[in-house]
Amino acid sequence: MTVTVITGGGAGIGASVARRLAARGDSLVIADRDPSAANAVADEVGGVAVAVDVAVPGSGRIVVDAALQTYGRLDAVVACAGIERGAPAAQISRETFEQVYAVNVHGSFDVAQAAFRVFERQGEGGRIVLIGSANSMVALPGQSAYASSKGAVLMLARSLAVDWAHAGVTVNVVAPGVTDTAMSSQSLSDPTKRASLMSKIPMGRPARPEEIAEAVEFLSSERTSYITGAYLPVDGGWLAAG
Repeated sequence: MTVTVITGGGAGIGASVARRLAARGDSLVIADRDPSAANAVADEVGGVAVAVDVAVPGSGRIVVDAALQTYGRLDAVVACAGIERGAPAAQISRETFEQVYAVNVHGSFDVAQAAFRVFERQGEGGRIVLIGSANSMVALPGQSAYASSKGAVLMLARSLAVDWAHAGVTVNVVAPGVTDTAMSSQSLSDPTKRASLMSKIPMGRPARPEEIAEAVEFLSSERTSYITGAYLPVDGGWLAAG
């Protein structure tokens, strides 16, 4: 039995990851700040729902404890919870900037740290996958908070990979490009913005959430016991095209 915790599992990429890992046979904890969304996905995939805001310190321990209480162990964590708050850098407030970091960076660290403590105690290694972004590498106008937070997620993963390799715990990043989710709906629904974004992507379309989930499934599996600190773009060639 593989037990996996997914934060941000109630919608978008997180929900697609839940479906993919359920198909693999994982026992799941679906964590989301929206209780109804978490419950809906958990009911669909046969998992356990936890209502939690990853921006709150200690949230990682809550979801990890839910896995231990329900299944008795933990094997993998996928940190999908994330927010985007676009605004010109000269105008974005400190409060908004910190809100983005609280979810995207601190939330990822909190659940990763809580998971590692369990993995170390179990003595069997573990898998941690953080959802980053192509914006870790490519800046777009109005994305100073989001892009810099995802850059921080990348270096967080690499730092944790180095710190925790001795315990057989791998930490990797899946980096979506433009993905057809609610988070991207404002840009993708505007014909001008959509055309501008698609012009940067050699494949000429946004990713489907299911395509991101396939990459997560790989990096959260036993097949990746010697892959750690990796950054896997799922971006239709965006980064390759420069």
